[in-house]
Amino acid sequence: MKILMPTDSFPPVCGGSGWSTYELARGLRTLGHEITLVQPRPGEPEGIRDAEYDGFVVRHFGAPAPDIPYVRNYYKSEKLTRSLSAYLTSLIASERFDLVHAQHVMTTMAGIEAARANRIPSVATVRDYWPVCYWSDLLHTREGLTLCPACTAANMLVCIQPRAGRAWPLAVPMIPYMRANLTAKRSGLARANAIVAVSRRIAADLRARAPELASARIEVVPNPVDVAALRGLAETAAPPSRPYALYLGKLAPNKGTDHLIDVIRLADLDWPLVIAGDGPDRAKLEAEARTANRTIEFTGWVDRTEAVRLLAGASLLIFPSRGPESLSRVLIEASALGVPMAAMETGGTRDIIEPGVTGLLSSTPVGLAADVRRLRHDEPLRRSLGEAARHKVEREFDAAVVIRRIDTLYRELVELEPWASEGRREPPLGGGRSAQRGGEGTRGPTERSEQ
Repeated sequence: MKILMPTDSFPPVCGGSGWSTYELARGLRTLGHEITLVQPRPGEPEGIRDAEYDGFVVRHFGAPAPDIPYVRNYYKSEKLTRSLSAYLTSLIASERFDLVHAQHVMTTMAGIEAARANRIPSVATVRDYWPVCYWSDLLHTREGLTLCPACTAANMLVCIQPRAGRAWPLAVPMIPYMRANLTAKRSGLARANAIVAVSRRIAADLRARAPELASARIEVVPNPVDVAALRGLAETAAPPSRPYALYLGKLAPNKGTDHLIDVIRLADLDWPLVIAGDGPDRAKLEAEARTANRTIEFTGWVDRTEAVRLLAGASLLIFPSRGPESLSRVLIEASALGVPMAAMETGGTRDIIEPGVTGLLSSTPVGLAADVRRLRHDEPLRRSLGEAARHKVEREFDAAVVIRRIDTLYRELVELEPWASEGRREPPLGGGRSAQRGGEGTRGPTERSEQ
């Protein structure tokens, strides 16, 4: 099939969602699908500029985005959706794609509308909480573990304060816009032929918090990881000269990094702690580290190769996230490498970590510190957790396993005969069983989820 994949991010410089999109595209390519990637670039000059990564041509879609709070959001949301949708609609018509698979918030509504305009199926992957939270993280306050129960006007009044700082009263008139923006996103997402939620928690929250998705088809399919390639890259790293604990990720409130120094202090951790990443909380963490009486090293942002090297050499991964992680790529990759993990139980983390089997889970920073202490002093436990985690990733998250499920979904959608029911004159290129049988397709369920 010819698959159009609009995506907010893509390697070489990106976070976990971009690498997950890359693994998906690479896996589909190995099955013979032809993948075209389009990535919006807000703030860059308008127009299309091609980039290349690992044999993929990525069409960068430049779009204006003034650096003014809320105005920038409008440009990256409503305005970008209109212009990107027009471009994708024209691209599909000229290059005759069979299916659109949108990857994140900036590209989903545009991708869905372009697919509908050309009467081809659309799939949308939801990797975080953007359909149910304006800020995509469900965090109600800067500190504490309580999540926002719903995006009501009253709750938004609370949520807006730590984000806008002292100027928050000036942002209050924007609440009606923010609520309308969220409603439009959910309504647009509901028009997809299928929604892929990357974890059971994401799927549950979509059903519970987004009434517009009540009749949507929601599939739970995790992000893929090429386990063999990851392990191959890890094998090129030199063995570490000493044991160390690792935090790998963004230094930000939703990642729980404000608890990180306290955790190792309470755990009385005598190994060095390597903090790999950058973000708004870095200065605060560095100040705390200077008085912690512990060996703490800050690397700043690291590239893919260095991140894998650090993971491969770690004796312990600490994951203090308090935001509802949809499905942490760091945890999946640590599991694939057999790194013992102590994590906060949040979001889709339980899809990766089975407590006491593939890692340790806790509900408070104090509990996390106790788990860190336990792992530090129990080598047989570290070894057994790491081995079980390796096997779980091979069964459930390896790219070959995940890509087969996505491929099956694509074929089911294509075989629902949208060209017959919605007016498309010809079947998708390459056809499918329904095309080969002369149009004897069947309709699938409106919702199906593998729990």
